[in-house]
Amino acid sequence: MRDRVEVSSGLLLRPWCARDVDAVVDAFAEPAMQWQSGEPIGSMAAASRWLTEREERWAAGSAFAFAVAGAGGTVLGNVEVGSISRRHDTGWVSYWTTAAVRGRGVATHGCRALARWAFQDLGLFRLELGHRVNNPASCRVARAAGFAVEGLQRQKLVYDDVRYDVELHARLSCDPEPPNEDEPPVCVEQVAPRRQAPRVRRCDAT
Repeated sequence: MRDRVEVSSGLLLRPWCARDVDAVVDAFAEPAMQWQSGEPIGSMAAASRWLTEREERWAAGSAFAFAVAGAGGTVLGNVEVGSISRRHDTGWVSYWTTAAVRGRGVATHGCRALARWAFQDLGLFRLELGHRVNNPASCRVARAAGFAVEGLQRQKLVYDDVRYDVELHARLSCDPEPPNEDEPPVCVEQVAPRRQAPRVRRCDAT
């Protein structure tokens, strides 16, 4: 199993390591990144925990996260396949990029390379990913990386007491490779987020 993947666009996928701590702190300093981690990454200690978690999951075979590196080794983003089921040969894909390179194809090229690696090196058959419907940029990445739209998961995520619908995408190992040029995305129409509904107690039937 390869732990380094060279991409034709000049990018390199490699495992995260302890020396990336500054890059992680810088990436998560942007407000838009606040939902990309289970805990706030606002210190060197928090960034180190984030990196350690990635290394532990890699060693356990439960998730594989790659730093997307550019010229000179600069960290430009992250692509990851997790929630791996060996029973069904499936996995869940996620990705993010630093603010400076958004819209330049880094996430698309990284996601394409990750998918090929997951199919060829891990032997997975189906990859899934999801994005909030008010995130058209993520939808464009998913479509350009060959992930077809499969449906809508209503009010799946909640951030700051607001619930969001999620559009589900998937790609199979037998699907054709996506073309090099980005295709116009076909995304679920952007809708306003819903306020979280009050929690309702369930009562046993009598």
